[in-house]
Amino acid sequence: MQVEKFSYDNEIVRKFLIASVVFGLVGMLVGLTAALQIVFPELNFGIPYTTFGRIRPLHTNAIIFAFVGNGIFAGVYYSLQRLLKTRMWSDALSNINFWGWQLIILAAAISLPLGLTTGKEYAELEWPIDIAITLIWVVFGLNMLMTILNRRERHLYVAIWFYIATFVTVAMLHIVNSFELPVSLFKSYSWYAGVQDALVQWWYGHNAVAFFLTTPYLGLMYYFVPKAANRPVYSYRLSIIHFWALIFLYIWAGPHHLLYTSLPDWAQSLGTVFSVMLIAPSWGGMLNGLLTLRGAWDRVRESAVLKFMVVAITAYGMSTFEGPMLSLKNVNAISHFSDWTIAHVHIGGLGWNGFLTFGMLYYLVPKMWGTQLKSQKLANAHFWIGTLGILFYAIPMYWAGFTQSSMWKQFTDEGFLAYPNFLETVTQLMPMYALRAFGGLLYLIGAILWVVNLVQTAKQGSFMKNEEAEAPALAKAYSGKGEDWHRSLERRPIQFLVLSLIAVAIGGVIEMMPTFLVKSNIPTISAVKPYTPLELEGRDIYIREGCYNCHSQMVRPFRSETERYGEYSKAGENVYDHPFLWGSKRTGPDLAREGSPKLRKSNLWHYNHMMDPRTMSPGSIMPPYPWLIEQDLDYSSIQGKISAMRTLGVPYPEGYEEIALDDYNAQAEEIVADLSASGVEVSKDKEIVALIAYLQKLGRDIYEDELANN
Repeated sequence: MQVEKFSYDNEIVRKFLIASVVFGLVGMLVGLTAALQIVFPELNFGIPYTTFGRIRPLHTNAIIFAFVGNGIFAGVYYSLQRLLKTRMWSDALSNINFWGWQLIILAAAISLPLGLTTGKEYAELEWPIDIAITLIWVVFGLNMLMTILNRRERHLYVAIWFYIATFVTVAMLHIVNSFELPVSLFKSYSWYAGVQDALVQWWYGHNAVAFFLTTPYLGLMYYFVPKAANRPVYSYRLSIIHFWALIFLYIWAGPHHLLYTSLPDWAQSLGTVFSVMLIAPSWGGMLNGLLTLRGAWDRVRESAVLKFMVVAITAYGMSTFEGPMLSLKNVNAISHFSDWTIAHVHIGGLGWNGFLTFGMLYYLVPKMWGTQLKSQKLANAHFWIGTLGILFYAIPMYWAGFTQSSMWKQFTDEGFLAYPNFLETVTQLMPMYALRAFGGLLYLIGAILWVVNLVQTAKQGSFMKNEEAEAPALAKAYSGKGEDWHRSLERRPIQFLVLSLIAVAIGGVIEMMPTFLVKSNIPTISAVKPYTPLELEGRDIYIREGCYNCHSQMVRPFRSETERYGEYSKAGENVYDHPFLWGSKRTGPDLAREGSPKLRKSNLWHYNHMMDPRTMSPGSIMPPYPWLIEQDLDYSSIQGKISAMRTLGVPYPEGYEEIALDDYNAQAEEIVADLSASGVEVSKDKEIVALIAYLQKLGRDIYEDELANN
C-alpha cells in the first residue's frame, strides 16, 4: 500500500486561534460595560458612540462572529485536516478566509458604534458588509469542500457532517435574511416589512443560534471530546439520528420567538410543535457527548480540558431543554420580553460556546506548540471562576425575569394594575442587574487567566507551522458492498451536502411561503398610513440609536398589556415597517401606542426626556441623548428614501419625492412652534424634531381607526 507524506497547516489554525482569544476578551469587556451601564447609567459617557443602544449589538456581534466565529474556524481547520488525512486544499483560500473575516469584524467594530445598523437583531451589519460576509463564507465553503473531495479517508467522520450542514445552512439563512434595498453606501431598508420581516428575521435569528452557535460546535464536540478523553464516540447510530433529526427540526423553530404577536397563529403553532420536538435530537447529542466519557471520569477529575467540555455539554443540554419549554405558550407568556430570555441565552453562550472554546484551546495550544499546558492549577482556577461567573450571571437574571413578569401582570383587588408605572419594575431589579455585572466580571477574569496560561504554554514550546504526517493514498477501486445506507452516503460528499440543504430548506419554505403568498395572513388596515418624510427620518434615528434594544413595539393580547398600553397589536399595523421593530426585550416600556391618547406625552416631555431622562422619570436608567438636540438632520437623502420605500411597496404617490421636503418642513415647523410655546427654542433642522415626530406617530393610526369604527 502506497504511503504518502504531507503536512498539516497549523499556521492558519494559529491565526484564527489568536483572533478568537483577542476578540473574546474585547467582546466580554464590551458586554461587561453594557451590563454596568444598566446599573450605572453615567457609564454611557454622554457621547453617541458608547451608549447601551449602540454597544449592545457590538457586544453580540463581537461574541458571536468574532470570538465564537474565529473559534469555529480554528477548530474546523485543525480537525478537518486530521479527519481527512490531508492538508487544506488551498493555503491561499485559507488566508483569504482569515483576513477577510477579520476585516468584516473590523468593519462591524467601526460601523456599529457609528450607528450604521439595519436594526435587525444578530444581522445589524449594513449591506456592503453583508456582501463581504457572503463572499468570505463561499471561500470557506469552497476550501472545505475541495479538501473533502481530495481526502485520504473514504468515509466522512461525524464532525464533518455538522461542518457541511453549517456551511450550507448559514449561507441560506444569511442570503435570505439580507435581502435589502440600498439607499446609500451606509443605509438600506429590509426588503421585507412588518410580519413578513419578523418571520424571516427570527427564522434567521433562531437558526443563527442553531447553525452558527450549535451545529459547528457539535462538530467540534464530536472531534475534541473523544480526542481529549482518548475514547471513541459512544454511539455512531445515535450520531446519525442526532444529526439528521436536528438539522431537519431546528429550522422550523424560529416562530417561537414571536408567540402572542401578530404573526398568524398557524405559524406560531408550527414553531411551538417543532421546538418541543427538538428536545429529542438535542438531548441525544448531549448524551452521546457525555457517554463518550464513560470509563474516563477519573481523567475528567484530573484534566481541566475535560472539565470545561463536560460543563459545556451540560450547558448545551440545559439550554436545549429550556428552549423548547420557553416555546410553550403558557411559559412564553411569562418569559417573553423579560430577563429570563437573557439568562437562557447566556447559559448557552457562556456555558456551551464559551467553555467549549476554552477547553478546545487548552487542548490545541499544547498540541501545536509540542509541549504540556503550563499550569493545570491556573486552568482549574479559570474553570471554577468561570463557573461561578455563569451562576452569578444567570441566577439573578432568572430571578429578574420572574419578578418582571409578576409585576407587569399583577392587579389590585379593585382590578387596577398594581404597578402602572413601568419604572417601578426597573428599580426593583437593580440588585439583580448588579449581580449580573459581577458574574460577567468573574467570567472575564477567568478568561484573562486562560489567555495568560495559553501564552505561557506557547512560550515554553516550539510552534509547528507545518506538521508532518503520512497516510495511505485513497484506493480508487472500492465496491462498498455490505455497507449500510449512511456509510454509502458518507462516501459521496456532494450528495451529502445536497441532502443537508434539502433537509434544512423544507421548513423555511413551508413556513414562509404562505405568509408571503396568502394575502389573508397579513390583512391591511385602511387607517394605517405611510410615514411622513419627517417621521421616516425620525424612525431611522430611532434605529440608529438602538432604541429597539430596550423598547418593544408589540402589545400582546393580555389584559395586563392592554390595560397598560392600549389595544393589542394587529398584523396590518406594520405593513410599511422596513424593518419591523417588535423588539425582544423590555428594559423600558413598550412604545407601540406611544402616540395614542392613552399614552401620548407632549412634545416638550419628549424633548426633555431625550435631553435628560431622569428629569421626567426619576430613577430611569436610560442614557441622555443631548446630541439629538445639537445635531442637524441630514435630509439630503429624503428623496432617495421615499423612492426606495415606493420600490418596496409603500404607496407614496408618484412624484411625491419632489414635494417631500415641503411636507417635512411643514410638520417640523408645527413641532417647533409647539415647543416654542412651551418655552423651548429649537431649529426645525435638529434631529430631535424628527424623533419626536416618529414617537408621536406610534399608535395614532390605530386609535383613529378605532374611532372611525365605533
